[in-house]
Amino acid sequence: MSKLPFELLLALRYLRPKRTFVSIITLISVIGVTLGVAVLIIVISVMSGFDEQLRDRILGFNTHLRILGWDGPVGDYAQVQHTVSQHPEVKGVSPFVLGQVLVETQPDPDKGQPMVAAPWLRGSDPLTEGSVSVLTNSIIAGAFDLSGRGLVIGSEFAHSLGLRVGDSVAVYSPHDLRRMKERQGQDEQEAVLPEDYTVRGIFDVGYYEYNASVIVSSLENAQELYDLGDTVHGLMVMLKDPYQAGAVRRDLISALGTGYRMSLWTEENSAILNALVVEKNVMFYLLFFIMIVAALCILSAQIVFVVQKTREIGMLKALGATDWQITGLFLSQSAFVAATGVLCGYGLGMLALAYRNEFLAFMNRRTGFELFPADIYGFNQLPALVVPRDIVIICGSAFVICVLGGILPAWKAGRLQPVEALRHE
Repeated sequence: MSKLPFELLLALRYLRPKRTFVSIITLISVIGVTLGVAVLIIVISVMSGFDEQLRDRILGFNTHLRILGWDGPVGDYAQVQHTVSQHPEVKGVSPFVLGQVLVETQPDPDKGQPMVAAPWLRGSDPLTEGSVSVLTNSIIAGAFDLSGRGLVIGSEFAHSLGLRVGDSVAVYSPHDLRRMKERQGQDEQEAVLPEDYTVRGIFDVGYYEYNASVIVSSLENAQELYDLGDTVHGLMVMLKDPYQAGAVRRDLISALGTGYRMSLWTEENSAILNALVVEKNVMFYLLFFIMIVAALCILSAQIVFVVQKTREIGMLKALGATDWQITGLFLSQSAFVAATGVLCGYGLGMLALAYRNEFLAFMNRRTGFELFPADIYGFNQLPALVVPRDIVIICGSAFVICVLGGILPAWKAGRLQPVEALRHE
């Protein structure tokens, strides 16, 4: 004898596959719940992966906090660097110079015309750069060598201009361009020759925008290009915990005084990070309507099922079954359909996430169309992050709403009178 309650035994027996209209609706309900849960898990996990990797890539090249001067460049940056490094939450500090320059390639005459681009040039201190970014560990060709007139360039920038390690480029600073413009049209024009630099290394920090639009020189060369003398544009500060940036800023303002302004990573990248959060929430609410459709399928299946089993309900009530037992019988059916759909959806979602990049590669080969272009999204592969809290919310809410879909017919079945049910034809 089974120890299960009789209403649960009957619910499982009634759900056995049969070639009836109710069985087809039940199967459609299970498929609807499965697809709804799977799609929600895939989309929310991909959005979470985007958010995490975007933060990691941004903070891998940019820092948690920047210290800038209110009225221009920072002059006493060595003293500021020493003071900031004493804070217990500070992991690293490095001065920087940042601005746009004009770069012209210098190919051999028989290999084509020179190419021109306007990347951002970052002046870096090789001794402290490793403490504030992943740049020194992201070299894929050559070496992180900024000595002399050395440059380190991004992989996409190198590809777009056809540059390799050892090639030479001419770099025009805004100061040089301004001098040429001022002397244009004068009787005695003086040509301003750019400085020649050598590509010593190529980096890949994993983020397309930085790989395509940033080149790095030594701090001294950048100061010379921008005519800064012994000053810098600011200092980059890396913290042990990026979410403590606000508290650290308050402490540093007290320690350094009011002559400096500080920007946080959350402020500099707030637009794109907030947009991801909004998109994630909107996608969740839109896709959750799939669950409502599945719940409506369960509702329709249960209504038809109650009509078909009206005589059986009357017999059960005549034999002593209570209203709650009849209601529980049909609610058990809804719960079983919901649980089956949720489990299948969870498995399908996890499987799709595990092979997401293989599927994208297959579709790219079959269609010839790149479904996830790196130049738009900034990632070479589709990111994903499975957050247990999101999985619990998706599966739990899907189960609850599908069970709720069967409440009305189950309640109606429990209220049937035995005499009326037995007279049903």
